[in-house]
This record gives sequence, structure tokens and C-alpha cells, in this order.
Amino acid sequence: MQSKEILRYRNPDTAGEELLKMAIAKHGFPTRAYDRILNVGRTIADRTGSAGIKPEHISEAIQRRILDRNLSTNI
Repeated sequence: MQSKEILRYRNPDTAGEELLKMAIAKHGFPTRAYDRILNVGRTIADRTGSAGIKPEHISEAIQRRILDRNLSTNI
């Protein structure tokens, strides 16, 4: 897939985009986390049979990122 195609399938709706921006600002995620959260959100959307990335997919991806961050700091 070309990068344009990847971006087309990875774009969340407006509410999902705002949720992601708020989470990055609140939790101090690095810039790379934006892409990783979107990738996980796309995977979650695919697994639920959704054509688009919805806020609930972004929310779950953010929760997983926070959990991963907490687990790695406690090891």
C-alpha cells in the first residue's frame, strides 16, 4: 500500500481526532504515539468489522497505550 492509501484507511472521524489530541496533551505522549494509537485504533476497528475508526476504537487504543506505559514503568 502507498502512504496515501494507508492514511485514507487510518483517518478517524472528527470526534475520534479530538479525543486523540486531548489524550496526547493530557498524558504527555510523544509524537510517535499519535501514529501508534491510530494503528491500534484501526486494528480494533477492523476486528469489530467497522469501516471507519470511531471514538470508541481510539478510546480503547488510548487505554491500551496507558496500560502499556504503566506496566513498562513498573518492571
